Amino acid sequence: IGNTVLHILVLQPNKTFACHMYSLILSYDRNKEGPGSLELIPNNEGLSPFKLAGVEGNTVMFQYLMQKRKQNLWSFGPLSTVLYDITEIDSWAEDQSFLELIVSTKKREARQILDLTPVKELVSLKWNMYGRPYFCFLAMFYILYMVCFTMCCVYRPLKPRTGNRTSSRDNTIYVQKMLQESYVTYEDELRLVGELITVIGAVVILVLEIPDILRVGAAKYFGQTILGGPFHIIVITYACMILVTMVMRLTSTTGEVVPMSFALVLGWCNVMYFARGFQMLGPFTIMIQKMIFGDLMRFCWLMAVVILGFASAFYIIFQTENPENLGQFYNYPMSLFTTFELFLTIIDGPANYDVDLPFMYSVVYFAFAIIAALLMLNLLIAMMGDTHWRVAHEQDELWRAQVVATTVMLERKLPRCLWPRSGICGREFGLGERWYLRIEDRVDPNKHKMMRYTEAFKAQDRDNYDKGSEKLESSGDTLFKKELSALSLSRNTSRTSSHRGWEILRRNT
Repeated sequence: IGNTVLHILVLQPNKTFACHMYSLILSYDRNKEGPGSLELIPNNEGLSPFKLAGVEGNTVMFQYLMQKRKQNLWSFGPLSTVLYDITEIDSWAEDQSFLELIVSTKKREARQILDLTPVKELVSLKWNMYGRPYFCFLAMFYILYMVCFTMCCVYRPLKPRTGNRTSSRDNTIYVQKMLQESYVTYEDELRLVGELITVIGAVVILVLEIPDILRVGAAKYFGQTILGGPFHIIVITYACMILVTMVMRLTSTTGEVVPMSFALVLGWCNVMYFARGFQMLGPFTIMIQKMIFGDLMRFCWLMAVVILGFASAFYIIFQTENPENLGQFYNYPMSLFTTFELFLTIIDGPANYDVDLPFMYSVVYFAFAIIAALLMLNLLIAMMGDTHWRVAHEQDELWRAQVVATTVMLERKLPRCLWPRSGICGREFGLGERWYLRIEDRVDPNKHKMMRYTEAFKAQDRDNYDKGSEKLESSGDTLFKKELSALSLSRNTSRTSSHRGWEILRRNT
């Protein structure tokens, strides 16, 4: 019951009342330090009160709980050293990491906890010491891997075509070699080494990604922008395309260019994932993701309807015409593609003015230009501009969340020998088995001096107001106006004194 009440208090809107009641309930806890402590008992979602405060973005409760956990090591004048308990914060030995919970929640208030002590210092320590070097090395390794795969595709086994052309529009001069013909020369053996590296890399990608999908869940793993959801879809699809290409090569099946082309596009697009390690480029990847999976996905439905309708009209109009003179609409799939190019203003109106054009072509093309080029494209630009404005206001916050997500990902993937635990064990200071982060703080004496001045001025205003109220209540009806004028004079005098004090405070500041 006590643990349930603690979880309820974390969700209370009245933060001051919740903190006082939290302390009151813990004062009756018999197992304050043991494993049966009320603070360590998780709820049905596996969240302790401390983790629940972080997930809900309750910064007041989080700071209150952290103040209870800190240990003052020493202080000398304005300098002080504090040990913060990071037992539940550090993701090194946690199955359900506090940092991962923070970056995976959809509440913006939760990401503000990443700027609080000691979370900010812990993340900065992990990222600067281990995260950034490992991430940069991983980026360089992936780029070299993609260069190897690209060279294997460029020099894939081809041979001249021996069959006759089936039509005048047939333009194929090379065809794919059979498996027995693909690995004969020394150059083929070099390409085989690169292909083996590519296939091994695809298998490693699937081995690393699938356990995280099963642990986190597909909806959260692919749906969270900060966790790199779209890039996880891209890299998994890329690995699958590599394996499909391998099967088609081993079975001598024609058409391997289709999965190979998809793999090249997806593999190189995944390079943008590594931009999150740089503050200059990280926010732009967030904007691209939100525009593609937000504005562009909704806009594509409207675009598909417009293209389907006008492409059908163009095909019907040119159905009776000679395709040698007007080849852009010679069949229905080509009509769809040409209309798509017209929609994006990639090409001009595909009309041969050396021959007579159908009258309806001018009418339909005029309506299409108004709707597509003027109306819908400007609508898309306005939608993307609004998304850019919204993301720009929180781009630094989102980038820090990306850094945290990347740090947690690297800490889980790398061996323990390459990523030692951060912090100091409490045994060195007689604090048990808990781990602490040592933070040195400098207290500005001028800041505290200004705060004392402020409190003094506020107290003076409060006392003068109380005295005036007492005089007003004790006065009789006959002396009401006289006392009221005296009170106004007293209030004006006190306000003048307080005003001088505030002026002194402003000048000192």
